[in-house]
Amino acid sequence: MVQIKGNKVILKEATDTDIDELYFWKYEDKEQEAKKWNGPYITEEKISKAEYRSHWAQEIHPGMPASLAILVDGKTIGYVGSYWVDKNTDWLDTGIVIYDKNYWNGGYGSEAYKLWVEHIFQNTKLHRLGMSTWSGNRRMIKVAEKLGMKEEARIREARKVNGNYFDAVKMGILRREWDLVKN
Repeated sequence: MVQIKGNKVILKEATDTDIDELYFWKYEDKEQEAKKWNGPYITEEKISKAEYRSHWAQEIHPGMPASLAILVDGKTIGYVGSYWVDKNTDWLDTGIVIYDKNYWNGGYGSEAYKLWVEHIFQNTKLHRLGMSTWSGNRRMIKVAEKLGMKEEARIREARKVNGNYFDAVKMGILRREWDLVKN
């Protein structure tokens, strides 16, 4: 069972209770504040809890979960995740969602994302890690920059949010760069 303890957060494999809480935030919460920042240009259909639960069984490598729940003082507030863009070239993208807005701007996301990136680099031989967002999500760009990620691509006006166009942004970090900035 993977569990990573930071100063503010714990990352851990999600229990059924954690998954139920994350399902609530993702699909049932009335405010849906996180969706205003996390891919608001993506149309998502609601899936069943059983389908959602099956996504949590995915692994990046044998024994290494593709996602971990983020907990603060025993409360599930979001998750960190990863997905293969291209396994043949070891292209893995990563991400983070803090659903509970009471934990925004307090350093929880930055710490969780740093722990996640460190965990992946420590437990794989991947050469690079990336992330994708949109130019309207300045907080995610700032978190990635704090970790040493560099902008690698910007696709102009590729995302439409509330009738306005924004750029798609790709950022990444190489293992050797991580080794220099991780402390």
